[in-house]
Amino acid sequence: MPRTAARTRWRLGLTTTALLTAAALVPAPAHAEDVTDYAITVDPSAEGAAIDDTMYGVFFEDINRAADGGLYAELVQNRSFEYSTADNGSYTPLTSWTAGGAAEVVNDSGRLNERNRNYLSLGAGSSVTNAGYNTGIRVDKGKRYDFSVWARATSGTTLTVSLKDTAGTLATARQVAVKGGWAKYKATFTATRTSNRGRLAIASTNAAALDEVSLFPRDTYKNQPNGLRKDLAEKIAALKPGFVRFPGGCLVNTGSMEDYSEASNWQRKRSYQWKDTIGPVEQRATNANFWGYNQSYGLGYYEYFRFSEDIGAMPLPVVPALVTGCGQNKATDDEALLQRHIQDTLDLIEFANGPATSKWGKVRAQMGHPKPFHLTHLGVGNEENLPKEFFARFERFRTAIKAKYPDITVISNSGPDDAGTTFDTAWQLNREGKVDMVDEHYYNSPNWFLQNNDRYDSYDRKGPKVFLGEYASQGNAWKNGLAEAAFMTGLERNADVVKLASYAPLLANEDYVQWRPDMIWFNNRASWNSANYEVQKLFMTNAGDRVVPSEATTTPNVSGPITGAVGLSTWATSAAYDDVKVTSADGSTLLSDDFSGDASKWTTTGRGSWSVQDGSYVQTDTAAENTMVTAGDPGWKDYDLHVKATKKAGKEGFLVAFGVKDTGNYYWWNLGGWNNTQSAIEQAVDGGKGTLMTKPGSIETGRAYDIDIKVRGRQVTLFLDGKEWGSFKDDKPAEPFRQVVTKDAKTGDLIVKVVNAQSAEARTAVDLGGAKVASTARVTTLAADEDAVNTETDTPVTPVTSTLRGVAPKFTYTFPANSVTFLRIKQK
Repeated sequence: MPRTAARTRWRLGLTTTALLTAAALVPAPAHAEDVTDYAITVDPSAEGAAIDDTMYGVFFEDINRAADGGLYAELVQNRSFEYSTADNGSYTPLTSWTAGGAAEVVNDSGRLNERNRNYLSLGAGSSVTNAGYNTGIRVDKGKRYDFSVWARATSGTTLTVSLKDTAGTLATARQVAVKGGWAKYKATFTATRTSNRGRLAIASTNAAALDEVSLFPRDTYKNQPNGLRKDLAEKIAALKPGFVRFPGGCLVNTGSMEDYSEASNWQRKRSYQWKDTIGPVEQRATNANFWGYNQSYGLGYYEYFRFSEDIGAMPLPVVPALVTGCGQNKATDDEALLQRHIQDTLDLIEFANGPATSKWGKVRAQMGHPKPFHLTHLGVGNEENLPKEFFARFERFRTAIKAKYPDITVISNSGPDDAGTTFDTAWQLNREGKVDMVDEHYYNSPNWFLQNNDRYDSYDRKGPKVFLGEYASQGNAWKNGLAEAAFMTGLERNADVVKLASYAPLLANEDYVQWRPDMIWFNNRASWNSANYEVQKLFMTNAGDRVVPSEATTTPNVSGPITGAVGLSTWATSAAYDDVKVTSADGSTLLSDDFSGDASKWTTTGRGSWSVQDGSYVQTDTAAENTMVTAGDPGWKDYDLHVKATKKAGKEGFLVAFGVKDTGNYYWWNLGGWNNTQSAIEQAVDGGKGTLMTKPGSIETGRAYDIDIKVRGRQVTLFLDGKEWGSFKDDKPAEPFRQVVTKDAKTGDLIVKVVNAQSAEARTAVDLGGAKVASTARVTTLAADEDAVNTETDTPVTPVTSTLRGVAPKFTYTFPANSVTFLRIKQK
């Protein structure tokens, strides 16, 4: 059935060709009565790309307290008194602890071991109490909790260990007799009631030294020692991921590349280095986390490998390439240090795969896993913004790895963005170097994901494969999930190029958030799936084994010329603007302001500090971000914008906006963005920004720049000081109707996956190309208001399953507004 050019009104009923079982009808949003007609045509005789079992996976990085206070089940915060201002300016060695009496953290030769530098000296009759994470230590009535502590008491002492909250005791107190040098002591509690606000208290009759104070729930994931929080691990396992990428992210390629030793003066801001994270937990190093807190490394490489094995996923570790990124952007030139990291990487492969008789295989076996972990893929580096420096070092790693382990797939990357100079240079180097696989990362607006479903259609089939290691659409609302789902149909269609893909980040503790959006949210008492999680789970558990070629009609194009007012803004910068002029294509003046008077033509958003000074419009607050002021008519089109801009102080440059419809929908030329390292054209749609083009460059303080922007239809040309800087044409439709069809080799099912990311229903004629199919199909639908967000107490985005009757080689189905629908159709 061909689509119509106009939308018609149509109610979802039981009179269409295919009928839903009435009891399982998916309720459509009340406003979604408009219908657009589409057609999907499937060619079951043709063969599309094979989909690997490992295509979809997860990326774990310790951000948002994803490890300590998150997936790692330890309930005591700062258990070994190692917190420091190196981790966070507000930290002390007693952060999360309250002392009663004489309690002092000591760093001297009496310590537990060289790598565990601090310990607690507790005076006679004194006590300490730990507050855990969030509101406190969570305990559940009837559940068991294992306490342990390393302690030393030359003259002997009795430790009284208790669990309590403000209402009273949570378990019977335990007494632990301590005497002599350092030793590990254990006790077990059974909670007598449930509390989210528990505290662990330790009191000593005589002087004692304490370290590595620990409390674990007995009920960890798969009952593993030093294990994982069960509900979070189960949510990850339910995705059935094909791989686990770990440990980062910015943890890998930031900080010092030195080790944790006396030679480095016990460097506390280091890149994530795997040898720091194995062995007995009390002997593991501590480190500052790039995201502003401490890493205990209780969750380390051994636990990552073990978890990957437990959930049937391929482990995919990432090691530092000795070029920092994430804003640090520095290459290390120390040859000895480079060689040490290369050897560490070879040792890592031996740790994962070597026999129990090898040096590092023996360490693995001693930790409890004599059998290999079957490592096949390894990433070197993460989002390096210095592509040439990175690739020179990457090749050194790759050469060494391939010489000893030729079957390992060594993964490179293309920097932190989806396009631009860094991206282009990195890809050129990767192609020329015949790299196995390239890790791409991008975080963009939902509109970008709708526009770029075809991103990988044109990639070279004979070039490096793609690992989409990090992506998300800048939000946890259902509209974000819809956009990501639409994009994922393009990933599957191009499964011959895109071999691995993982949404990011994975976890967020709601009280310790550094990054949004995130897939799974939690606190100390509960966890819940985001709308994005539900999309990922639907795709990950219904991938199929091969793409079945299909085509679909598209939505009528309703885009017109770029229209909107103009704007001026700054980001952590003070700047002065003058001589603003907007001229229409016919030469008439739409706006002229030299600020010789006031700024009455401009509307502020309330951010920043704007005033007219010496004939210029000046924003003086160097801390304020996105300080946009606007002028003009949202209906303006086909115009030239001129402005003179001077940076006065701060981190970045200028933001000159055009096509401004409102505070969430506009374009701007970001000159001197990203800490004054590059310039870009960004588009905001409903508050989410995407980058249309980017170039390296910086803005000088005190220099006046002439900025001109020419808007014609959907073509925009930009001039800086009279020279053309660049141009673009924003004419790519944000297609809301996307589909892909795959086949499950085991069941023979055709899986028709349809995304309808619009407020109109999609009445669709489905032609299965003569395939012989059963008359019923299983339907899984995600549908909600586009702004719906899942929370701890309300989950509007939840899958609904139903049965579809009347399926035939040709049938009609109406997909709900704002929905993702999977039809599993059995073939005869």
